[in-house]
Amino acid sequence: MTLTAWLAIGVFAAAYVVIASEKLNRAAVALTGAALMVVIGATRGHEIYFSAETGIDWNVIFLLFGMMVLVGILRQTGVFEFLAIWSAQRARGRPFRMMVLLVLITAVASALLDNVTTVLLVAPVTLLLCDRMALAPMPFLLAEAMASNIGGTATLIGDPPNIIIASRAGLSFNDFLIHLAPIVLALLVVFIGLCWLLWGRRLTYDPGKADQIMALTPRETITDARLLWRMLVILAVVLIGFATHALTHLEPSLIALLGAGVAVLISRQSSETYLAEVEWETLLFFAGLFIMVGTLVHQGVITELAHSITAAMGDNYALAAQGILVGSAGLSAIVDNIPYVATMAPLVHDLVGPAQGLPPQQQSLWWALALGADLGGNATAIGASANVVITGIAKRNGHPISFWEFTRYGLIVAAVTIACCVPYVALRYF
Repeated sequence: MTLTAWLAIGVFAAAYVVIASEKLNRAAVALTGAALMVVIGATRGHEIYFSAETGIDWNVIFLLFGMMVLVGILRQTGVFEFLAIWSAQRARGRPFRMMVLLVLITAVASALLDNVTTVLLVAPVTLLLCDRMALAPMPFLLAEAMASNIGGTATLIGDPPNIIIASRAGLSFNDFLIHLAPIVLALLVVFIGLCWLLWGRRLTYDPGKADQIMALTPRETITDARLLWRMLVILAVVLIGFATHALTHLEPSLIALLGAGVAVLISRQSSETYLAEVEWETLLFFAGLFIMVGTLVHQGVITELAHSITAAMGDNYALAAQGILVGSAGLSAIVDNIPYVATMAPLVHDLVGPAQGLPPQQQSLWWALALGADLGGNATAIGASANVVITGIAKRNGHPISFWEFTRYGLIVAAVTIACCVPYVALRYF
């Protein structure tokens, strides 16, 4: 590697350490790191703004922005309060039952939509629910972030890395269901058990709060039924657009922006209202992170790491699959899994070619990449987009989740889920 590449690694490592230490604002650190990448000559304006491989992923940025605007308008209808009370009543006021219910809703929704959209919709409900029940929201938000990454692994549209893999490998929506949904269902059962061990035993049941919540009438929280129905129609169209992305070839970001634009027009809300839920700090952090990781891609650092993994495996596909599974999990914990998969997918393509028609042993490399990247993202607060969004929402609402607080739980969940995938890949494909 060149001197510039080593300098880029140094800048990224320093920024990562400062972000983890939480001594400075994470968005400021990410943007400073991005600026330093330009100063040292490791990247240029063209790569930052216009390259899909080595610059800001505008699809992610504008998808988040559009969905945040939709959430901001939806909040005015009272629907989140309705869902919070409904969830608490279904769980009979029992905190762990509420956690399980929210985890299952998040996982299923993440498979049908995508994990970032799901956490944007579920997090406000969770915060209101915890407020009503006088519970600390941190365990619930952490569980939802991790459930979104697990559930999103099951389908082509559930997690952005899967879309990249499907495009490069020629895989269909049904291929993901057949190969990944079975292990994801098993992982959800394991994860619910982990939720009990990590958080559930410490959740306290308050009979008084439970009685209060059971006495409420959820429908009374709806403040604007007419706007709610209009918003539900818009949201349904947006979600259908997400689900039919492979057919229409419309980018999810464009669908989200169109939906947000229509919602602004029909709601006639002031800009202060519909922009109130926009997590500007999170969007800026994403931009800086994309630039830093994109610079490592541009300098060949990520490619070098990926080549090292694949070269060490040779033609031993069983070893290669396990190496890609574990190696992808480790690297996705450090860098965002979207640029990692964008770099790794061409290398797997060079090794085995498109997935269709391949023997199971060779096709396993594609599934190992998906499992490793999606589940490894649970390990740290910046490993997956959903994690960044959840921690941003938590901070904005006065319940900050530190990098290490997320990581000490995320490492356990990532390690256990990846450990479960090792025998699955071995038994199913070999």
